[in-house]
Amino acid sequence: MSVKFNLAYRFGVTPWDKAGAGRDVSFQRLLDREEVLRQRPFGRALDVGCGTGEYSRQLERRGWHAVGVDNIRLAVDIATRRGGPESRYVIGDVTHLKGCGVGNHFSFFLDVGCFNNLKNGERLALGEGVTQLASPGATMLVLGTSPHPTVIHPPGADRDAVEAALPDWRVVAVDAADGSGLPHWLRRHSPTWYRLALV
Repeated sequence: MSVKFNLAYRFGVTPWDKAGAGRDVSFQRLLDREEVLRQRPFGRALDVGCGTGEYSRQLERRGWHAVGVDNIRLAVDIATRRGGPESRYVIGDVTHLKGCGVGNHFSFFLDVGCFNNLKNGERLALGEGVTQLASPGATMLVLGTSPHPTVIHPPGADRDAVEAALPDWRVVAVDAADGSGLPHWLRRHSPTWYRLALV
């Protein structure tokens, strides 16, 4: 998977970046919901599989202390260049979050398609890491699509997959995602936001 994404970033073929370009009003409403019971500064947020950091920067603008993590060096380099002086991005493996240097005590986790691309064992490892780094009362948003395993497209992740990988969390809301900024092959597979709360 890393080879595919390395090549995509190297040649500038990154349609998923458009999904985070601030056009998704429904996504902004999801963030509003995360913030309504919190006071500024909202706390620490981890953008899992941050890519070039579009979502991390959105979180920062809204008052979160955001950290982005991705294992593609080129993507993290781009995110670092585009970020502000307070921005922090880490080159790290999302299946080994505990030891990759992102820190801990996160009150919010955002996963925009990273989980959707992982295999079952990797998802379990990501779930374990997120749980280890979470503060009491933490929440998480995961973007998944209906399962559609193919050679070139991600396998997809439905509610069952999310719950299986995050047994210490409870799905508290399911919302259809605005797929207008997503690649067409993802729009066809019911993009959905899963909101989870640490039990």
